[in-house]
Amino acid sequence: MNKRIIFMGTPEFSATILAALHREGFNVVACFSQPDKPTGRHMTLTAPPAKVMAESLGIPVFQPSSLRNQEALDMIEGLSPDLLVTAAYGKILPEAILSIPPLGCLNVHASLLPRYRGAAPIQWAIMNGDAVTGVTLMRMDVGMDTGDMISRSEVCIPPSAHYSDLVRSLADCGAKLLTDTLPRWIRGEITPEKQDDSLATYSPPIRKEQGNIDWNRSARSICNQIRALSDWPGAYTYQRGDRIKIYDAIVPADAEERVVRYRNEHGEALPGTLIEATKTELFVACGEGCLQLLSVQPASCKKLNVRECAHNFQAGIRFDGAQS
Repeated sequence: MNKRIIFMGTPEFSATILAALHREGFNVVACFSQPDKPTGRHMTLTAPPAKVMAESLGIPVFQPSSLRNQEALDMIEGLSPDLLVTAAYGKILPEAILSIPPLGCLNVHASLLPRYRGAAPIQWAIMNGDAVTGVTLMRMDVGMDTGDMISRSEVCIPPSAHYSDLVRSLADCGAKLLTDTLPRWIRGEITPEKQDDSLATYSPPIRKEQGNIDWNRSARSICNQIRALSDWPGAYTYQRGDRIKIYDAIVPADAEERVVRYRNEHGEALPGTLIEATKTELFVACGEGCLQLLSVQPASCKKLNVRECAHNFQAGIRFDGAQS
């Protein structure tokens, strides 16, 4: 456990794994994290969770804006690491850094590689409706998550899981996988396994506009979108030009029956139509089936449980996937 480890990570996922390394007695000599960033309505300069965790554990923190310069290279060489571990750091390590630690550079990646290489594996697993995902511990190379695999562990995705729920599950899984595997890796007892590149899929970064709901899609697909993007950027729609964010929804068991009932009474249920609006419930027609909205944020308002605001909506109005 005396091997000198540099840890690199930024969000909550990283903080959980860093805490586990420290708890299990590994010698983490430094934490590298992304620079502090302005957040919130008031753009308050905020430290990333991994930095906060490192400081609470007494681990020195470094936040270089780039790793592709001599200063960063000298900084890492000066720490004399035996091993470098990354987990959602947010920067690609150049070859010059990858070659420094004699035990290599390992990455805790939140997917079952070679599936979902890239920046947003958790969001894409939910959006695509996967029932299972997991964590892969891999030895890094110059490619984007293309290195040889050291160990893997599966995690089930509950049908109601949001991004934040799955992050916690995968972080706990990744922490255990890493701390269980590292002693054997350090002793040289593991032979890495090459990835099958023919099975590779990619998870590009999430863009803000991907929150825009297309009501022509199926209710299940839209529900997956809402769950995957509930932390950021949030799924959203428009009604008479006002944007409404939707943070939670379910596909009711009687979705088709509700759509048929509305059609029998009103003749048509175009996708995006609010087919039921009671004092406590809202149901929206989709290209296939319907969604029951559970948590929304109307324009110029805070996030609300639908029970608190359903009385402000009327059946028959239509939400639009693009601002009018």
